[in-house]
Amino acid sequence: MEINSQETIKAILDDCKTIAVVGLSSDPGRPSFGVASYMKRRGYKVIPVNPNETEVFGEQAYASLAAVPEQIDLVDIFRRSDEAGKAVDEAIAIGAKAVWLQEGVIDRDAAQRAKAAGLLVVMDRCWLKDHASAARQ
Repeated sequence: MEINSQETIKAILDDCKTIAVVGLSSDPGRPSFGVASYMKRRGYKVIPVNPNETEVFGEQAYASLAAVPEQIDLVDIFRRSDEAGKAVDEAIAIGAKAVWLQEGVIDRDAAQRAKAAGLLVVMDRCWLKDHASAARQ
């Protein structure tokens, strides 16, 4: 499936139920908090991945994807574009099914590495906006 295709987005929204949110902040004013809160309200399991947090939404936070003790379906990345590639490479290494680089997060080389490794890839789009749009259809 192609990066950002409607087919890819639908597959991720339908099939990825355990979501590691890289860069998830406990600050309610941060976009990562709002998106992850929405995910939880919609029944997705959210795993915080942020070395600067110990807990978000009552869930233990992990310093890295490799430290998460369970299988992750989707890695949702809230990091600057120049840091996104590291999270994508970790997602590939742990065997995630998909990566989602949030709106404004662009790393074409990392997206291609993920696609080449067999992951579904969405880049520079908001998970919440796409989920809400799909729910209205």
